[in-house]
Amino acid sequence: MAWLQSAPWTAGLAATALLCAGAASASTLVIGGGAAKDCSIAAINGRSDRASVTTCTLALETETLSFRDRARTYVNRGVLQMRQRDYVRAVSDFDAASQIDPNLGEAFVNRGAAYVGTKRYGEGLTQIDRGLALGVKDPQKAFYNRAIAHENLGDVTAAYRDYSKAAELDPDWDAPKKELTRFTVKRP
Repeated sequence: MAWLQSAPWTAGLAATALLCAGAASASTLVIGGGAAKDCSIAAINGRSDRASVTTCTLALETETLSFRDRARTYVNRGVLQMRQRDYVRAVSDFDAASQIDPNLGEAFVNRGAAYVGTKRYGEGLTQIDRGLALGVKDPQKAFYNRAIAHENLGDVTAAYRDYSKAAELDPDWDAPKKELTRFTVKRP
């Protein structure tokens, strides 16, 4: 039987990684043109500026969007707000997206990421798990955020598994690999 140990500076480093612009937030693509598409591109490209949030708001207030594109635009605006560390508005947008499309996994995993960002780790786990069950475009980000939550709740083994899964799903992403270097696997 093996046991895992992580470096003691785990929580601070993990929280910092989460809060970096675009570190582990998922966005969703909106098909079509106009402000909703510009909002989507801003979220996908890792932007966090106020002008991008304003573009999303413009899309929601003035464009005729399908229910799916409206839900996705709420997710994208929430992602942008989360990058600005405006977690209250971000969660409000993820809630709006879930009300429109209760099967949109990105709304759940991003709400979970926002909860992790505010140290509500248990609630974050619940939301991330639900989003993963529904399916998401970038599951590696969900596993990464779930690892942060597990680690801060003291479940080092689950954290290690989730960081490993994130690294496996996106071998070019350095963040989970960096986190894994802090772990030591010891066998009796």
